[in-house]
Amino acid sequence: MAALDQEALKGVVEKVLAELGKSAAPAAPAAPATAAAKPAEGGKKCGCACNGTGVGKDGVFGCVDKAAEAANHAFLQLRELGVEGRARAIEIVKGLCAANKEAWGKFELEETRIGRLDHKIGKLDIMDRVPGVEWLRPDAMSGDFGITLEEYAPYGVVGAILPVTHSVPTLTGNVINMVAAGNAIVFNPHPGGARSAALAVREYNRAIKRELGIENLICTIEEPSLESFDLICRNEQIAIMAITGGPAVVKAAMKSGKRSICAGPGNPVVVIDETADLAKAARAIIEGAAFDNNLLCIGEKAVFVVGSVYGRFLQELERAGAGRLNSQQLDKLTGEAFTYKEDDGGCSHPVVNRALIGADASVLAKHAGASVPAGCELLFAETDADHAYVQEEQMMPMLPIVSVPDFETGVREAKRAEHGYRHSAIIHSTNVAHMTHMGREMDTTLFVKNGSCVTGLGLGGEGYLSYSIATTTGEGITTPKTFTRIRRCVMVENLRIV
Repeated sequence: MAALDQEALKGVVEKVLAELGKSAAPAAPAAPATAAAKPAEGGKKCGCACNGTGVGKDGVFGCVDKAAEAANHAFLQLRELGVEGRARAIEIVKGLCAANKEAWGKFELEETRIGRLDHKIGKLDIMDRVPGVEWLRPDAMSGDFGITLEEYAPYGVVGAILPVTHSVPTLTGNVINMVAAGNAIVFNPHPGGARSAALAVREYNRAIKRELGIENLICTIEEPSLESFDLICRNEQIAIMAITGGPAVVKAAMKSGKRSICAGPGNPVVVIDETADLAKAARAIIEGAAFDNNLLCIGEKAVFVVGSVYGRFLQELERAGAGRLNSQQLDKLTGEAFTYKEDDGGCSHPVVNRALIGADASVLAKHAGASVPAGCELLFAETDADHAYVQEEQMMPMLPIVSVPDFETGVREAKRAEHGYRHSAIIHSTNVAHMTHMGREMDTTLFVKNGSCVTGLGLGGEGYLSYSIATTTGEGITTPKTFTRIRRCVMVENLRIV
């Protein structure tokens, strides 16, 4: 497998440095100690700088090659246990996640310093909504010429990249989907959430080994880096990639030569027309945009409101508990929240200050020179359509509200702000023609009507949950089927009994 090209590597380096540089979070709490690395059996070397010493314990490895080797062995063991073995492994993972939600949620918040504790815990308490082996029903075709059966087969070992925003939730949701499909996994977590990932992986593997006799079904790299990401992309035992991260990592993975399932960036937009239930819309938007301080990739990031109901909607936001910033306060916060950088074409564009990502509304208010009541979860301010808060995926609980003259203009400006990511969009309306028009125009993976963004993942709406939404490569909300390949078995002129 060819190495990643230099341009892709440069992009990933820049992304990692931008996210982990001078604005990185305070030192993380100490995780349970890992056993000291031992030399490889028989002095066998591997393809990375560890020279074969990066052997792991309970799924936590210092070496990609060793992790992939262990995961491949676990995959073969899982295959022997069949679908029932997969189901048992998933139940173990779901049970442990629910039992440890408070401790793990607190650990992740202390490590990453972004988001809210109650929502960190909440994200770990809903893993029963992630689909498992029941999703993999075979398809059969029967006719005069015999019978054909198509089944969903595992790839083997999946290489998965985790975001810092939801380290343990994304890891756990991926495990359920991928193991249900019959795969083992090697995770390369974001360095800012690596200790949280390792904490969960250890507990999952210990329980799976105790109950099923399989070691290292779920592996993670203890000190993830650009090099470990590159090695995962090139390792021959890793058959497929699953990426939940920023555009640079997605771009690099797609150049790796492996099939890559990529959850890329988003900038979810909302349009409110003159027929909307404004009070309901305000409550729904606060529920979604304030969740975990707007770290969700599906969270409402900008709202476009038809002018005839604009003032009334702002009043409803205040009645529902959102804190309003005036223009001077907005300017002051914007100066703190964004810096400006020139791209290769010489154009200046805003860059989000990582120190404010996932900060509480009260913290943002302080930066704005404003005060908000205790318990205020979301700030809002009036802006124009070109404001930095509208055009950038800012991931903080401050929502820009834009007045538009009519519904068609609102959709057009929303589409411009969404930047063609085709991730998520939301409408509040009782006009079915408006819903249809926006759905077709936006062409997003998630399109929510008259609800919070989280209803798109089955939380208050119908459907199932996944923390990896493959917008870039088009698979959508991931399920066990996402991580399988279809195999066909044909019997000619026999087995049809009709």
